[in-house]
Amino acid sequence: MWTGAPASPVRLIYSALFYFLTPIILGRLFWRGRKLPGYSQRWLERLAIYDSESEPGVIWFHAVSVGEAEAAFPLIRAIKNRFPTQTILVTATTPTGSARIKEVLGDTARHVYLPYDLPDCVDRFIRHYNPVLAIVLETEIWPNLYHACGERGIPLAIVNGRLSERSARGYLRLRSLTQGSLSCVRLIAAQTSEDARRYIAIGANPNSVVVAGNIKFDIELPVEALERAGALRSALFGRRPIFIAGSTHPGEESQILTAFSALQRQFPELLLLLAPRHPHRIGDVIAECKKMGLTTRLRSENKPAEESVDVFLLDTLGELRCFYAASDVAFVGGSLVPIGGHNMLEPAVAGLPVLFGPHIFNFAEIGCKLKESGGGIEVKNTEELALWAGRLLSNESLRSEIGRNGKRFVSSNQGAVQRAVELLSSLRTGDS
Repeated sequence: MWTGAPASPVRLIYSALFYFLTPIILGRLFWRGRKLPGYSQRWLERLAIYDSESEPGVIWFHAVSVGEAEAAFPLIRAIKNRFPTQTILVTATTPTGSARIKEVLGDTARHVYLPYDLPDCVDRFIRHYNPVLAIVLETEIWPNLYHACGERGIPLAIVNGRLSERSARGYLRLRSLTQGSLSCVRLIAAQTSEDARRYIAIGANPNSVVVAGNIKFDIELPVEALERAGALRSALFGRRPIFIAGSTHPGEESQILTAFSALQRQFPELLLLLAPRHPHRIGDVIAECKKMGLTTRLRSENKPAEESVDVFLLDTLGELRCFYAASDVAFVGGSLVPIGGHNMLEPAVAGLPVLFGPHIFNFAEIGCKLKESGGGIEVKNTEELALWAGRLLSNESLRSEIGRNGKRFVSSNQGAVQRAVELLSSLRTGDS
């Protein structure tokens, strides 16, 4: 049984700085809430102050935002099936992640925001829920939270662990703090051998690190979803060819719109389906479209995109995967600007050829292997984006071949969820 790591001077300094900055953090929260009300709502949860009765003995998952939550859903369901009498708690840090968790899991799981990493907040959170198993998705390391789990003997796991070179360099600068935090982790199920190596380099116990694969490969696109995608395409777009750009960011939409304008000269009926990563930015994207003389239609209007509409804007949450399946060619954003890329597997599993930019450091291995499989194409700039999208739109057999390659690549790498379930089950039953 873990007996806890002693409080270190560096963690005391970290906590003192966090307390000092908390008024500023809360002020920023309310400032952001002026445009996005979700940030100023339920703020007491961030301090672990609850108006509900305590519910001890939960299996607790933490998924930062929408991307981590989407990846976690199959794992959450699998763990619920393995331990059906156990209450599931899912935390997030963003309003969009929170909304998606509520929408998908509904009453099958409890949900609150993750509290700030302050000793008293963490203590209240753990006393309120008393987790029997704690599972953090992907990357986040919170020193006080991790220490509290170790001190109380709560099995803590990092699942789908991902650590880019840039993140690893940042953690290495604080290795004494990071190593103390990671000493409280029983299991790190890393996505790749490179991720495992980086975790060990920043202080993880090598005996706690295993390579379990990427649970994002265990993506599901059931027949009903494909049928819905077909129905949506017929109702909203008719016979128009569709070029979709998903999870886009500031500075990227202008490049995509420029490429689309060039494509329109070759394909006059072409419709651009544009899905900003953060829907609250939709006003800025509309302004960008108007500046370029392009007409728009919002998904939330629930009206067809007639021939006069150039850009169909996806301003809703949770529908991107379905609209990928309703399109012909996909570009995955966060990659023409240095964001690090987003999930290329969602369009790949739908059988679409996948284009992405050069900035994919968060998905470096997936991007490399997707290219090697013949299912993905890297474009370096606006001109290459227009060139490759045009080639694919004009050649149905090439589109189909690349789409099949990508779909095969996804299916051949599945199984990480089941591996994670077995590893986590051994922690839950005390075998580790």
